Amino acid sequence: MVDQPPWEQIGSSFVQHYYQMFDNDRTQLGSIYIDMSCLTWEGQKFLGKRAIVDKLNSLPFTKIAHSITAQDHQPTPDSAILSMVIGQLKAAVDSDEEK
Repeated sequence: MVDQPPWEQIGSSFVQHYYQMFDNDRTQLGSIYIDMSCLTWEGQKFLGKRAIVDKLNSLPFTKIAHSITAQDHQPTPDSAILSMVIGQLKAAVDSDEEK
């Protein structure tokens, strides 16, 4: 088996950690973001850690499960990692209703 490049290992670990936090306790996502972070959700833009966490915590579903079907990670010239994640999610608005 060929070893993965470091950006693949880091990206995969981050994706697993992020979606596990998102699925289990969205309030903990504040540790992922910084004050310069940006989020676009259905065309609406959120800037900064507080705005992003407030938006994610205000989402109408009570439970969610992400099923990642593909992910791709690329290094950038400024030593960052760009990740693309594709998958499905199952959300429950309340304990009796699922979408």
